[in-house]
Amino acid sequence: MRTVRARLLASHLAVAAVGVLALVAVGTVVANVTVERRMGMTRGAMMGQESARELLADALPVALGWGAAAGLAAAAAAALLMTRRIAGPLAAIREATRAIAAGDYTRRVPRPPEEELAAVAADVDALAARLAEGEARRVRLIDEVAHEMRTPLTTIRGSMEGLIDGVVDASPEVYERVAAEAARLQRLAEDLSTLSRAEESALTLRPAPTDLATLVREAAARLQPQFEHRGVTLEVSAGAAPTVSVDRDRIAQVLVNLLGNALAHSTDGGRVRVSVDAGAHDAAVEVADEGDGIAPEEIDRVFERFYRGPGSGERPGRGIGLTIARSLARAHGGDVTARSPGRGRGATFVLTLPRAPEA
Repeated sequence: MRTVRARLLASHLAVAAVGVLALVAVGTVVANVTVERRMGMTRGAMMGQESARELLADALPVALGWGAAAGLAAAAAAALLMTRRIAGPLAAIREATRAIAAGDYTRRVPRPPEEELAAVAADVDALAARLAEGEARRVRLIDEVAHEMRTPLTTIRGSMEGLIDGVVDASPEVYERVAAEAARLQRLAEDLSTLSRAEESALTLRPAPTDLATLVREAAARLQPQFEHRGVTLEVSAGAAPTVSVDRDRIAQVLVNLLGNALAHSTDGGRVRVSVDAGAHDAAVEVADEGDGIAPEEIDRVFERFYRGPGSGERPGRGIGLTIARSLARAHGGDVTARSPGRGRGATFVLTLPRAPEA
């Protein structure tokens, strides 16, 4: 019996059967003893109809009483035994959930034979694994944020201590350096807030019908001076594209992050191509560069918070732009994916968004 329903049915039938058997057995024994005693008292005398009736009237209540008492006792014992067999796995699940609630995410529930309870145990184990994963991410995030904050805070502290001690002259350059590092901390805080709200589906979006091609051209024009400063050619191929229902500011942020990432990983004099394509149900924006490229084993990792691949330690950025881009895209029902032939062969990032329903 692999289900709780079947086991409960069997336990009820077993309890009833034990009670009936005890009733019959004890009732029979008591009835025999009562009859033998009465017949011993009337030994040698003829038993008439009235005497037999009186004998039956005396023996039957006694037999039924003792039989009922024995049946109830046996049924209670059987019920207790069956209850322990069913309640045992439930107690184990309860104990495990309490341990998990107390922070022991390594706790696992022994698998009971019943299918329903085994499914509950599997769900509790999966919950513990997810909580352990979330806790590990939380600890890693705290370490990563602390690492990202350490450099600007060190710069600010060193500059201010130098000013206080008179070692550093109070020049505009010093104040600009402090202001730049403070702005860096502010951007980090804003990015982390945006990312957190996007991942928790708590981000407020104001979707409106938007021409995706126009949005791409505006984002490219916004970053064009930075591309020209690096000598990187920015080619935009954005003809007529379907309308998408998006929050313009948020998708513009996605596009800026993708373009900024392509610029950061391009060599001076390189080229970045941006194109907009329309599908049957969605629209796609491709941002392709000819720069560092991505190793196959790093394709998914580039979207992790604060992840930086080999050789990116000297490049600008906080390693969070792609994470924010993917989270914002998914908040709109779309996604951001990446592909690359390999190291040193460039990379392509694709933003997909669902088309707005036609009026």
